[in-house]
Amino acid sequence: MPSQFEPWGLTQLYSLRYGTIPVVRAVGGLYDTIADATPEAVAAGTATGFRFGPYTPTAFQQTVHRALACYHYRPEVWRQIVKTGMKQDWSWDRSAGEYERLYGRLCAP
Repeated sequence: MPSQFEPWGLTQLYSLRYGTIPVVRAVGGLYDTIADATPEAVAAGTATGFRFGPYTPTAFQQTVHRALACYHYRPEVWRQIVKTGMKQDWSWDRSAGEYERLYGRLCAP
């Protein structure tokens, strides 16, 4: 998803849910919902996809190559990213709970 602008979007959430690892530009909702597969994120078990920054063909191509290298040479990491992505909860129940906790902290004496 090499979007130039992305206020939110649902496609990356569908990808996560069904186990297709997204390659996204780090912008808007794509940035908010996809944790890049950096070595640190992989080690922490939080990686959910592959992100790139500059809106250029080269940046996109490099990130696709990084994803393909992971798929071909590190299948155990690829499976971990798939599983982590599929466990993500972007439901309204989760969001409502976060709002409830936030309002509770704001209203606490």
